[in-house]
Amino acid sequence: MIKSAAVVNYAPEKGSVEIREINKPEIGEDDVLLEVVNVGVCGSDLHQWTADHSWPVNYPVVLGHEFGGHIAATGSRVKNWKEGDRVVSETAAIINPDSPMSRAGLYNLDPDRKGFGYGVDGAMTKYVRVPARCLHHVPGQLSFEQACLTEPCCVAYNAVVENSRIKPGDRVIVLGPGTIGILCAAVAKLCGANVAIVGLETDRHRLDIARQYGVEPITGDATEWAKRKDGLGADFIIDAAGASITLKIALQLVRPNGHITKVGWGPQPLGFSLDPLVQKNVTLQGSFSHNWPVWEKVISLLASGSLDVKPIIGGVWPITEWHEAFEKMHKGEVVKSVLKPV
Repeated sequence: MIKSAAVVNYAPEKGSVEIREINKPEIGEDDVLLEVVNVGVCGSDLHQWTADHSWPVNYPVVLGHEFGGHIAATGSRVKNWKEGDRVVSETAAIINPDSPMSRAGLYNLDPDRKGFGYGVDGAMTKYVRVPARCLHHVPGQLSFEQACLTEPCCVAYNAVVENSRIKPGDRVIVLGPGTIGILCAAVAKLCGANVAIVGLETDRHRLDIARQYGVEPITGDATEWAKRKDGLGADFIIDAAGASITLKIALQLVRPNGHITKVGWGPQPLGFSLDPLVQKNVTLQGSFSHNWPVWEKVISLLASGSLDVKPIIGGVWPITEWHEAFEKMHKGEVVKSVLKPV
């Protein structure tokens, strides 16, 4: 049996991640065996490592849900895919195809959905089992180092385009200069918006990277920028921070009849009044995951160069050096770490 090194989250306690040797997975008749070329490290991987996540995890589990590679084998019922195809995979590893959400094409919202890296084994290893329905072609001109970041780009696209409907000329503030925040800012710029991104003093490096996308970086209070046009606030706030309390900031910065989209997770209770939401007549929108048409749009943006993820990639590490890659992201020294199987 072929064994490969894998980054495994083996228990709910803080720091319960290690390299383990695992068997090559068996695939079903509707699956492909994907040989991973690159896998991105997500903030959710870090949250499982530091044990401050708010979702159920099926321990032990191989981490990693941002990945691309070549098809190594196909199941007996798989059509339209063959060995050697360059692909990326969506994250919804398990869905109920008969649920009302799935039948509406919104399988990302299916209550039975389970994703790679927490519900089933993910891609921080050499081979991963993937349902063929999750696959998308990667054009030849798009490197896997960039293509493996299709998933976070889809999170941003879904938040900014599908769930916020940002238009040219809108004033948009993004809270949180992590991967998702910077990509939300980049997509908002593609929509023609005037964009600022807000972080803390410790985020200066990441804010400088965000500046490369033509957005205005702000450290601390963004009130002046929000009210610069007419004194009323920003049209849209994209809350991409990993905390609940930033919703209070969003309510202060948004204009009357404005829109807040919350895409960042934060398990902490709020502890403040939502009266400004009522008083300002504000729309509060959640945004979770993505679906097939979003992936197709994002891949075309990446392949054309309209959306460039190279500025946020802080380095590529072999899977055996996962700890350094995680630490550098956790400390804010890089925006996005990418791993490569060994």
